[in-house]
Amino acid sequence: MTHNDVLRSLRYLLNITDAKLCEIVRLGGGDVSQAELVALLRKEDEEGYRACGDDLMARFLNGLVIYKRGNDESRPPQPVEVPVTNNAILKKVRVAFELKESDIITLIEKSGLRVSKGELSAFFRRPDHRNYRACGDQFLRNLIKGLSWA
Repeated sequence: MTHNDVLRSLRYLLNITDAKLCEIVRLGGGDVSQAELVALLRKEDEEGYRACGDDLMARFLNGLVIYKRGNDESRPPQPVEVPVTNNAILKKVRVAFELKESDIITLIEKSGLRVSKGELSAFFRRPDHRNYRACGDQFLRNLIKGLSWA
């Protein structure tokens, strides 16, 4: 999934305006104008399309966690981690929506896929761990789709 796909999907899921999406990016320490955001939300074959970079996506995801869960003033701001992989997006979505392992399994099963607890935990491991597994586009897409059904 491209970062633009993730932005569009999460915007649809949250049912928010462009202005609110800009605010979420600002919560994560980024800055994007509404005009830039409109270009980011376009499809690749549309005129005026602009690809979303790792830095902006990381700031959006950090802002999403703050938007959904609130800002904890006692903790330092989350660092911007780049590159942003599907695994990183999965982790941030899990934290933002306060999903437990069983919640994710249920959401994935609604889309017709099956995942075991072991397979799921492999997505949340560090990349240098021997049991690490890269999260595929289909898994991430179906999780976000499952969230919109919930």
